[in-house]
Amino acid sequence: MTTRVAARPWKGAHGRPSVRFPWLALVAAGYAAAQLALAAPHLGLGWDETVYLSQVDPRNPAAYFSAPRSRGISFLAAPVLAVTGSAPVLRTVLALLSAAALYAAYRVWRPLLGPGRTTLAALLFAGLWTTVLYGPQAMPNLWVALSAVAAVGWFLRAHEPGASRAVLLGLGGAVAAATLFRFSDGVWLAAPLLAACGMVPAWRRSAPALAIAGGLAAGGAQWIAEAYVRWGGIGARLHASSATEGGMGLHWAGGDAWRSLNGPLLCRPCAVPLTHPELTLWWLTLPALALTACVVALRTGRTAETVLSAGCAAALSVPYLVLIDYSAPRFFLPVYALLALPVATLAGRTVRAVRPVPARTAVAGVLAALLVVHLTMQYTVLQEMDADARATTDRYQAVAEDLRRLGLHAPCLVTGSHSQPIGYYAGCASADVSGNNRNITEAALLRRAATELTAALAKPPSGPPGYAHAWAAHRLRGTGYTAYLPPPAPAKPPVP
Repeated sequence: MTTRVAARPWKGAHGRPSVRFPWLALVAAGYAAAQLALAAPHLGLGWDETVYLSQVDPRNPAAYFSAPRSRGISFLAAPVLAVTGSAPVLRTVLALLSAAALYAAYRVWRPLLGPGRTTLAALLFAGLWTTVLYGPQAMPNLWVALSAVAAVGWFLRAHEPGASRAVLLGLGGAVAAATLFRFSDGVWLAAPLLAACGMVPAWRRSAPALAIAGGLAAGGAQWIAEAYVRWGGIGARLHASSATEGGMGLHWAGGDAWRSLNGPLLCRPCAVPLTHPELTLWWLTLPALALTACVVALRTGRTAETVLSAGCAAALSVPYLVLIDYSAPRFFLPVYALLALPVATLAGRTVRAVRPVPARTAVAGVLAALLVVHLTMQYTVLQEMDADARATTDRYQAVAEDLRRLGLHAPCLVTGSHSQPIGYYAGCASADVSGNNRNITEAALLRRAATELTAALAKPPSGPPGYAHAWAAHRLRGTGYTAYLPPPAPAKPPVP
């Protein structure tokens, strides 16, 4: 594998650097506009978002934070929540921040690939329905994706002759960010980068390896400290994480990932048919194009940018393809972000290889038309998934409003089906006696219910939880939920 010297500035006819149009900035601005126009308006907070946000929201009790989660997205949203609890404001800020991060992450690659290929890679990733939908959401996967793009770019630049200390700081910072947003993904990102340091003779330098290791340690410090404080150690937290994920092991989840390409947003259990099979062209061609790009790169002897991007993408896909038994489209955002780079490189090489100029123009036109078709298909899926997400969050809000009409007000407790998001909307604490988010015993819950306004939620056909059989049932019309409220505590006799 060979490294590449950083691209030199383009020269004009008189040998002076030519003025470049800021195409990458235009893509980032378009990405922000797409989020604000298509995804952010009127989109409430999803289940996972309420868990992350409740950790730093001064207006609501913190929901149970399970072992696999990392707190990076909570830290990112904390400054906004310190000022306001408005979901539209949070969405707007995250949309602008994610667009800026998209620009910054792919900008790292411009000296490596040149402005055209870098811009195309950013456009390919920014145009995906998952990228647009999750840009304004308080979810970690997009931020891991952009951190991974920056990390691999900084890694390659760190091995260029005369690389500065700032490049090493960028490498360490990007790995730290990915690890802070999602600890396990940070490990899967760092592993191939460290392996490359040992396997490629030209990359056997201590400084980049130390930067990666330092970033991994810095980004994972909070997760590791919390493992000892709450679970008794790293091993215990990993064991709890496995239990929460349904038992991590050798599970082929490729079929689940395939069925959820165009939704649902969470496929668990994943027994749904593939929706819109006619719109799967991109997902079918992406691995084939990435593999073709690697073959072409190996033949031309310029392999570093292409093969390393594809290798890191493959590593980041491992936990979501072979270690869990469910899937969600957002899990693969880091994979898509990295594979966009070799695909853009392949497109650029294809156009440049065509002779004469009129034929090259025709090929470029065909590729541009295919890009338009691809973006149109992504928009179609985005509309449906955005509507589904809004319907879910609207239902959470409706249940919370019904609970308030039944007299629930802070301090209060919500338990049962979807207690975490509904509790957040109602301004109540949440607790569960069973399931992945179990954090209380029945006896402890009943003691709280005796002194605190409490509601147990259930959805048909299931009845009330065992401890709530004697509680009063209140059907929340139009939501699919039934709320069970305990009888009021007997009034204490007056003190003589």
